[in-house]
Amino acid sequence: MSKLSLKNILGKNNESTVLVNSLIEKLQARIRVEDESGKILLNTNPGTAISAFPVRLENEILGWVKGDETGSSIADLLHLLLQKEAERKKLGSEVLNLYQEVNMIFDFSEKLAQTIEAGSISQVTLNEASRVIQSNDGVIVLWDEKNNQLQVTATLGELFFNAEKLNAEISLLQHIIFKGQSEILGDISDLKQAGVILPQVQSVIYSALKVKHRIMGAIILASNEPVQYTAADLKLLTTLALQSSAAIESALLYEKNIREAQEREEEMRRIYEVTNKFVPHEFINSLGRDVITDVQLGDQVEKIVTVLFSDIREYTTLSEKMTPEENFSFVCSFNEQMGPIIRKHKGFINQYLGDAIMAIFPADAADALSAAVEMQQEVQAFNTQRQLQKKPVIQIGIGMHTGPLIMGITGDKNRLDACTISDTVNTASRIESLTKHYKAGILLTEESLRHIGQKNNYLIRNLGLVQLKGKLENINVYECFSGNPKPELQKKSETLPVFNEAISSYLNKSFNQANRAFQKVLDYHPEDRTARFFYTHIQQIIDSGSAENKNGVVEMHEK
Repeated sequence: MSKLSLKNILGKNNESTVLVNSLIEKLQARIRVEDESGKILLNTNPGTAISAFPVRLENEILGWVKGDETGSSIADLLHLLLQKEAERKKLGSEVLNLYQEVNMIFDFSEKLAQTIEAGSISQVTLNEASRVIQSNDGVIVLWDEKNNQLQVTATLGELFFNAEKLNAEISLLQHIIFKGQSEILGDISDLKQAGVILPQVQSVIYSALKVKHRIMGAIILASNEPVQYTAADLKLLTTLALQSSAAIESALLYEKNIREAQEREEEMRRIYEVTNKFVPHEFINSLGRDVITDVQLGDQVEKIVTVLFSDIREYTTLSEKMTPEENFSFVCSFNEQMGPIIRKHKGFINQYLGDAIMAIFPADAADALSAAVEMQQEVQAFNTQRQLQKKPVIQIGIGMHTGPLIMGITGDKNRLDACTISDTVNTASRIESLTKHYKAGILLTEESLRHIGQKNNYLIRNLGLVQLKGKLENINVYECFSGNPKPELQKKSETLPVFNEAISSYLNKSFNQANRAFQKVLDYHPEDRTARFFYTHIQQIIDSGSAENKNGVVEMHEK
C-alpha cells in the first residue's frame, strides 16, 4: 500500500479539499498547510504564523498547519481525513489481496485439473507456493504406509535437508508431518543438531497435507535468510496444501487402480502364455476363438490337416540305462530341439507323448514334410554332441498322413480337454510305426504326397502298398530320404532308378525280378536297410512257394 501524504488530501478537485476550504472560510482562518518537508500545500495569507499544529497519522507527522488558533481545528480535520483515506486504502488493499488470492487459487485449481500424476501435482503445488511465499528451497514429502517411511515427491531449489537422515530421524519430524497443522517454525535448532536440516537454513514454514482426518505428508518451504513469515503466508500455504491434498489423493488412487489393472493384465497375460503352452493358440484359433477363456464345451471344427508322429527308436532299451531324472532330462532336452522346428514350419504340437510327438500342420502337407526333414537333420547334430559325451546315438522315425480331422473341446462342465478325433490320427500313428519295419526315417502316405505341390524339392521313393492291421483298403506309402546323412542320401539318390524298378516288379508280382533289382541296390549300397527289408521279405515269399497267392502288398499284423 502506497504511503499517504497531505497532498492526497489537498489535491485539486478533491472532496477533502472542498471540506477543508469550507472550514477555513467559516472560521475565517488565516493559515497555511505544509507537508513534512515544508512545502506549502495551502495558503490563506496567514502572515506571520503564530502557532504550528502537527498533522499526525499513527504517530507519524505528515505535515503542519501554521497560523492563528483556528489552525488547530484545521489540523484535526486533516487528521480525520487522513484516517478516513487510510481506512479506504486499507480496505481497497484487502479487497485487492483477496481478489488476487481468489484468482491465484482459481489458476492453481486449473493447473491441478490438468495434471493426474501425484509427482506432477506435488511439483505444481511446490512451484506455486514458492511463487507467492518467499523461499529459497522447498519439498513435498508423503508418508509411504507400505514401507513406513517418508517419500520425497517434489523438490525446488537445492535440498535443504539431509535425505539419508530424513527417515532415520523420523521421530523428530513427528510434530511436523503427523501433527496435521500449519506452522512457522521459530526454532529449528533440534532439526539442525540432528543433521536433518542443513546449517545454512534460517527460516522454515510448513503446512500439513491431509484428506479429512488422514495425514498424507507436508509441504515445507525454507530460506537461507531470516524471513519474517506472516499469518497471510501461512494462510496461503495452508490453502494450497488443502487443495493439492485432495488432488494428490485422487492421483494416488488413480495410480493405484492403474497399477492394479496393469498387474491384473500382466497376470492374465502370463496365464494366457502358460495356457497356450498346454493348449496351442492355433488349436484355439481353429475353433474360431481368440483366447482359451472363450472356448466352450462342444466347440469343434473339421479341417483337412497333415498329422505328424515322431518316435525315438529303441527308447525303452535306452531308458533302462538312465535314472528317472536322467530320462526326464533327456526327453526335455530332445523336445526342446524338436518343438521349435515344428513351429518354424507352421505346425503346432498337439501332444508330447513321452519320447513321441504328435504335431498338426493345418496349412500344407509340404510344411509337415519340411519339418520332418529338418527334425532328422537336427537329430544328426544332436548325436554329434552325444558322441562327444560318449553317449549312444539315437534314431527317430517320423510318419505322416493327410486327411480330415475334428478338433474340439470335450469333457464336462468341471473338466474340459482339447482333443482331436479322426482316423487320420490313427493312420498317421500307424505310418510312424511302419518306419520300424521298413527301416526308414520318414514315411508319408500317398494322400500326403498328393497335397504337396513342389514334389521335386524332396527326395522320395515309392515303397508300394501296405495293409495296416484293421484296415480294409491298402495304403501306398513313400519314403522321404532328404533328411538322411549326406553319404547315405547320395547313394540312395544314385540307386533310386533301380529301387523304383524293384518296387514296380514287386507290385506286379514279379518277385524274382524284384529281388534281382533289390540285390543290385544292396550290392552298391549295403547299408540301405529299406532295400534289405524288401529283399528279405520277397525271398521269404519265394522260399515259401506261395508267390502265386501274394499280391505285392505288405500286410501288417500288428499296430
